[in-house]
Amino acid sequence: MPHSKPSCTAPLWLPRSELTPLPDPAALDWLFDEGSLTRRLIQLSNDAFSVTPTFEGWQLLRADECVALDLAEGSEGWVREVYLRGHGEAWVFARSVAARSALQGDGLHMDELGSRSLGELLFCDHAFQRRDIEVCHYPQAWLPTEIQAGGLWGRRSRFDRGALSVLVAEVFLPTLWNAARAHPEKP
Repeated sequence: MPHSKPSCTAPLWLPRSELTPLPDPAALDWLFDEGSLTRRLIQLSNDAFSVTPTFEGWQLLRADECVALDLAEGSEGWVREVYLRGHGEAWVFARSVAARSALQGDGLHMDELGSRSLGELLFCDHAFQRRDIEVCHYPQAWLPTEIQAGGLWGRRSRFDRGALSVLVAEVFLPTLWNAARAHPEKP
């Protein structure tokens, strides 16, 4: 079962220009990095990266997801929730959604990804255009029980290819910040 409780008050997703106060510079760098998060995690983990799906299936999308995808409230879509791991440790919780109507006949088989990274697929297909990154403190109730904590930074962006739009949200867990501090990236 997905961990997105629709009864929870949706956060206010903000672009960098409207974000106050700003998070620390290291968090800001990760939150608004426009490159592939998968590639950055692979580098940080020295290739000890993996994806663990926790839920995949059709369900009604949250109201904030419908707004972000220009869908009518109560629209159904494909939901994929995964952990992005470094050295077996969950570093990021990710939730990706796309409308059923847009997925049918498009050729993007989100249901066949398994332990492969959706983000890497989106970055490899140059037909996808990424919209602006928005961030928020992700609602604790929307997280799996084992990682529920308040004040975790999340970001989301929409990837468009023709009539298909995929909304990808990524929540940065304390374990990622610990790993990033322990292994600073090379410039």
